[in-house]
Formats: sequence, C-alpha cells, structure tokens
Amino acid sequence: MRGLKLGSWVMMALGLMMSPAHAEPIESVKTGQSIAWSRSQGNCLACHYMPDAEFPGNIGPPLIGMKSRFPDRSVLRAQVWDATTLNPDTMMPPYGRHQILTEEEIDQVVDYLYAI
Repeated sequence: MRGLKLGSWVMMALGLMMSPAHAEPIESVKTGQSIAWSRSQGNCLACHYMPDAEFPGNIGPPLIGMKSRFPDRSVLRAQVWDATTLNPDTMMPPYGRHQILTEEEIDQVVDYLYAI
C-alpha cells in the first residue's frame, strides 16, 4: 500500500465512507477529475497543480485542500463558474458564463476539487 498515490488514497477513502446507495458521488468525483485533467475540456492542469496529475501548470494556485480553503461549497462553485466576479483581471476563463462547461460538469469538477 506504500506505492499508492494521494489520489488513490482519496478515492479509497471516499469508497469506504459511502454506501452503495451513495455511489453517484464517487462517480461524480471520477468524472470531475477526468474533466479537470482533460486538455480539451476543463484544462485545469494548464494553470494548476493537482495531486497525481502529470505536467501541471504553476500559473494559478495549487488545487489542494479545497474543502478547507472554501468551506462554503457554493463559493468554490461560483469561482469555477466565473472567477472574474471576484477578480476581474484573472486569467481563469469563466467556465459557466462562457458555457465552456455545463452546469453538471461544473458540479462534477467541484465534487472532485472537494475530494482532493
């Protein structure tokens, strides 16, 4: 078990915490990770470090400890939806306002960010 990466530990912990009736959030986290890591969808890796991701960027802050940095989930979601609301000069694209990601995809990315 020493060789498991942080992301694997997160997924294992989520699996242990959730009963089969709550399997959807685990899938949402996996899908959110896929979107965030995708170079053609979320492309969060272009600017942000995320655990276990290959070739992360360093322009934006590392996406770790998001639950403690954003205790109010809606604030994190609003940041992904349109970061220009709080920082008009940000380089982060407004994923929701410009319809880069759907509402569901934004929710899945936030599920993933809350899990890492």
